[in-house]
Amino acid sequence: MLSDLKKIKYNKLGFFRFKKLKNKYLLTNDVGDYLFLTEKEFKSFLNDNLKNDREPYLSLKKKNFIKKDLNLTELIERYRLKNSFLFNGPSLHIIVVTLRCNHRCVYCHASAQAMDRTDLDMSEKIATDVIDKIFQTTSPFVAIEFQGGEPLVNWPIVKFIIEEAYKKNKKVKKDLEIRLVSNFSLMTEEKFKYLLNKNVSFCVSLDGPEKVHNKNRLMNKGNSYYHATKWAKKFFKLYPQLKKRGYIFKMGLSVTISRFSLPYYKEIVDEYIKLGFDDFYLGRPLNPFGFIKESFKKIGYTSNKYIDFYKKALSYIIELNLHGKKVREKAAVTFLKKILTEKDPNHLDFRSPCGAGIGQLAYNYNGNVYTCDEGRMMSMMNDESFCLGNVKENTYQEIVGNPIVRTLCTASCLDGLAGCDDCVYKLYCGICPIYNYAEQGNIFGQMPTNERCKINKAMIGFLFEKLQEPKIKEIFEMWLDK
Repeated sequence: MLSDLKKIKYNKLGFFRFKKLKNKYLLTNDVGDYLFLTEKEFKSFLNDNLKNDREPYLSLKKKNFIKKDLNLTELIERYRLKNSFLFNGPSLHIIVVTLRCNHRCVYCHASAQAMDRTDLDMSEKIATDVIDKIFQTTSPFVAIEFQGGEPLVNWPIVKFIIEEAYKKNKKVKKDLEIRLVSNFSLMTEEKFKYLLNKNVSFCVSLDGPEKVHNKNRLMNKGNSYYHATKWAKKFFKLYPQLKKRGYIFKMGLSVTISRFSLPYYKEIVDEYIKLGFDDFYLGRPLNPFGFIKESFKKIGYTSNKYIDFYKKALSYIIELNLHGKKVREKAAVTFLKKILTEKDPNHLDFRSPCGAGIGQLAYNYNGNVYTCDEGRMMSMMNDESFCLGNVKENTYQEIVGNPIVRTLCTASCLDGLAGCDDCVYKLYCGICPIYNYAEQGNIFGQMPTNERCKINKAMIGFLFEKLQEPKIKEIFEMWLDK
């Protein structure tokens, strides 16, 4: 159809990217507008043969695909709004209070260490310096997230950081949120009550039903599934009461999909619903960090296998919604916010440039600061390429102004990046230069052979296919209103 390029009226067309999805052409532009055209309509659009008083010309005009009808002032404002996250500074601050863990997950990205390695715990002195650095951020919103290892192994420092963060925030007055990502095996009634009273949000590591979870997340002594679900059940039982007193956070889920998970998409979704979760994130395939390098042949899979899993899981979730069960998949919600709304949700992995160093920082137990948790994970593989400094030795300005930050910004900016700049999904996507580095040996990813790129395209493309069905589009819009 596009063989006769001489007939195309380039001077009539607003800027757009396009892709054929099944029997229609998807058009997108840089402010987030999209439109589907039949092959006949697309050809007429390119050749300026559309009637300007009827469809699809009217929709093309409304959605800024007709050059002469562009309102540049409005488009500039919309573009600025879509990229407003660039003006804030690091908002997510991941603190690794220990590398120790009482689990040996088959895919451990964090390269967790043995329980007797107390030398791998963060000290109170280092924690004080970490807090000092965090509150120097220019971001009005600050999220402190405890990760590990297993953060509850070093409970005294978790508690110390929480107290110091609230004390510090009385002076600087940030919009502060504190989060705990945990396997919950070391949780006690006393800790649970303390964390709730301190308004700490929870994210539990749970990979699905018992046979899947315990296959993935091996506990040194005991049943990992039992501990994770015990505290999830307790939380949701208390949640109505917590909500009345002003606790606004629902428990989140940290889910990783291994080869063992792939056949159980339905059972995984059913397990979460049974426990009380009404939204969960299934968009987390295995990453090439940590112990997984050694075990990938046993637990890994191709991108096509993961894509098949995700499509089946999302289709099942959509089907549940069509029958009245209100439940969401959060990776889809992230992409849908980008597609259907004027604002970007600022998901640090799916934005351009990514959040490394400018949207997040990761603080290791020894005070070393990294561009992100992926950068810290690389350090556990004896590669310090993404270390920005140390909280004791470097100023905040030296850390965020490190040339590594600028380099990763360049590498993750999709404008001008081969394979991304001309992609129809560019505005809704993002890349991880550290993933590219670990997988392809270069922070500038080679998109034709990039497995993460393939997965992102498949996920976004699947959503666009579903958006063509009115009933499903209504469900997606309902997800955004929640």
